[in-house]
Amino acid sequence: MIAYLGTGLLGAGFVQAMLKKEMEVRVWNRTPEKATALEQYGAKAFADLVEAVEGANMIHITLKDDDSVDEVLENAAAGFAPGVMIIDHTTTSQAGAVKRTKYWKDKGFTYQHAPVFMGPKNALDSTGFMLISGDAVVASELTPHLSKLTGKVLNFGTEVGKAAAMKLIGNLFLISFTAGLADVLSLANAQGVELHELLDLFKDFNPAAASIPHRLNLMHKGDFSHPTWELNMARKDAQLFLNAADKAGEQLLVIPAIAAKMDSFIVEGHGGEDWMIIGKK
Repeated sequence: MIAYLGTGLLGAGFVQAMLKKEMEVRVWNRTPEKATALEQYGAKAFADLVEAVEGANMIHITLKDDDSVDEVLENAAAGFAPGVMIIDHTTTSQAGAVKRTKYWKDKGFTYQHAPVFMGPKNALDSTGFMLISGDAVVASELTPHLSKLTGKVLNFGTEVGKAAAMKLIGNLFLISFTAGLADVLSLANAQGVELHELLDLFKDFNPAAASIPHRLNLMHKGDFSHPTWELNMARKDAQLFLNAADKAGEQLLVIPAIAAKMDSFIVEGHGGEDWMIIGKK
């Protein structure tokens, strides 16, 4: 039997997917109405946290952050069955995941951090990606169960907390990429480019997927002496973006900061090197 703690958008999707797979699921949420709403699908809702976890052999969690996970687990612990497995899908800090793994192991319970690249629809449809790392035996035992809940389980090895780190890196990319897309739309608006024209461009010109490994390797290596696009030229283009946006009354989110970073490297004498030097540590 499974207890699911935290039935917001993502948690509710997971619970419904579990119920479709004929798993017995108890649910609890800080806002009780979000838990009781799942009873129509076959879940059993509890207002009392301890009662919700009693008898469960697995406890899934989807909460807000490190503090909320720590608080809820501590408050629920009185109802933990011996040997219960705690599976935490919350996006948390790496340090928090490491601490909780040891803390609950010392108390005789298994804590497995399993953050996800999944939205509510993914959770409902069991698609997307779930990340794990840590004890190989625990991972092996849990993977068949977790595989039923996602499109693919990505195992990052035996280092505790590595999954948390990879999740944060992935989210950083999504936030940065989305902010970049916001600037793309702003510049398109500034120059009278329609959305359908923009979409047509990226049907053929799709540099992200193909170039990410190359760019990461180059930036990690740190040799920018053989430019394919000189920093001076990239900075010139950045100014064109800024000028066009400013003239049209559009605001760019990330380009001003990037332009400032470019300026600092140019002042240091790197203008003739590859523009990706702005990622140099």
